Amino acid sequence: MRRRNVKNAKQRIENHPELVIANPKEYIGKWHEVFNNDNPIYLEIGMGKGKFLREHALKNPNINYIGIEKFDSVIVQAVEKIAPLNLINIKLINVDAEELLEIFNANEINKIFLNFSDPWPKKRHAKRRLTAETYLKIYDNLLKDNGLIIQKTDSVLLFESSIISLSQHGYVIDDISLDLHNSERDNVMTEYERKFSSQGIKINYLKAHKK
Repeated sequence: MRRRNVKNAKQRIENHPELVIANPKEYIGKWHEVFNNDNPIYLEIGMGKGKFLREHALKNPNINYIGIEKFDSVIVQAVEKIAPLNLINIKLINVDAEELLEIFNANEINKIFLNFSDPWPKKRHAKRRLTAETYLKIYDNLLKDNGLIIQKTDSVLLFESSIISLSQHGYVIDDISLDLHNSERDNVMTEYERKFSSQGIKINYLKAHKK
């Protein structure tokens, strides 16, 4: 899908240095200092417009949240919705997920959220999926012992691929649902999720940890 440019997106992002970390590689191994506490750190990769992260941060003041989004035109919308809330337990980073090892030290992250990631349906693009082996190796480094990966997706192809990839890479699937919204699990919806749900599309969910 082609993304529309957003006027002055870069400048609008830079207007909120209290929320968006401009030079995240300077803080590798120091993220607890950034938040000025030792609370757990949860990371959402591909945070979109920020609804999921924003609602979690509001509900859980004793957890630190970091959102990663590579597109200026997307993250600017999250920035301008989150900034007025003056939340001290949320930071945003405008980078590609491939750079995560330059931003976070080993064992800095407690939980990773992968919400409605690009499914990259063509076989030749499978390595770009955020649960492909290349990315799982990155997460292995970031996550603490027994750290969690939580995935939600409308794509059956991506979900099946993720289960296979996680299992082959040594992860244990702790929880799974093929119809999240008809289960009793506590759930905060993303923008995409609300749209898909309104169309009657079932949402797949899994929670996994590394052995």
